[in-house]
Amino acid sequence: MPGDLRVVTARDVSAALDGRERDVMDAVRDAYLTHDLGDTALPHSLFLRFSPDKPDRIIALPAYLGGAEPVAGVKWIASFPGNVARGQDRASAVMVLNSPTTGFPEVVMEGSIVSMQRTAASTALAARALHGNPDVECVGVVGCGPIGFEILRYLRVVFPRLAEVVAVDTQPEHARKFAARVREELSPDIAVSIAPLGEALSACRLLAFATTAAAPHVADPAAFGPDATVLNVSLRDFAPEVILAADNVVDDIDHVVRERTSLHLAELAVGHRRFVRCTLAQVLAGAEPARTGDRPVFFSPFGLGILDLAVARLVLRATSDRPRGVVVPDFLPPGWRR
Repeated sequence: MPGDLRVVTARDVSAALDGRERDVMDAVRDAYLTHDLGDTALPHSLFLRFSPDKPDRIIALPAYLGGAEPVAGVKWIASFPGNVARGQDRASAVMVLNSPTTGFPEVVMEGSIVSMQRTAASTALAARALHGNPDVECVGVVGCGPIGFEILRYLRVVFPRLAEVVAVDTQPEHARKFAARVREELSPDIAVSIAPLGEALSACRLLAFATTAAAPHVADPAAFGPDATVLNVSLRDFAPEVILAADNVVDDIDHVVRERTSLHLAELAVGHRRFVRCTLAQVLAGAEPARTGDRPVFFSPFGLGILDLAVARLVLRATSDRPRGVVVPDFLPPGWRR
């Protein structure tokens, strides 16, 4: 009813998206193409930091996604690395969806699952579009947290022959838990080896970096062969010289070249952004080739709020026939009627 507020919980979000990896990737792809056409509004994310000496932060990602079924809203996502030592998730999030017609808030949705799936979906979409080899059998996962696992789950959808994973993490226990989860939740037939970074770089042509690194720790451009595809999800692992030696594809140039990402550091080093060749949307639309030159391809996604909206819209479509969540009646004041 008008004036009510719908609250969609984590259980409902999971139920709506379970087994729908291809649908999520299609939603993400459509969002990228809609953005490329200019039918979006996407302000820069706002970072709330409590102290310059602590990594804790909360980020606001406001966005509007147009098209046949417009949606608007904001994701408010917290990252508190200290939670991991307490046995809690590092990240938590909530989304608020507003009516694009009246602006009134209509839905509050648990956002961490949406965020994780849109990240993994965009990563797998980029891997499929940029890597060139559809028969990938080995992938290196650097950073064995929840995001790394979700990326691997999506990569298996686009690369069904994937049979070997080289897991890299600064915390050996995280890598061991990651390997056990792969066997239990994905397939016991996937061979997972735990190795140092150098071994992963040598063994795999497709690599996903999903660490919590705050500063570059990979500085050798020669570590990556010309046929490598690097999914630079964590954004801060690579020194400027590595970025400058690569064929760089991003989700949005203005968004990703900021906040001291590896690409931002590269811009500061050379004074321009010409080392970024194109966006993923341009590749998906056929306006740019997947690869150019004899260089590794790096895909660096800042993570756009329009992707969260696209996946949230998918959740709402899935729950419309079987209403889930809790409806808070008369949430809005009487003024909504005017």
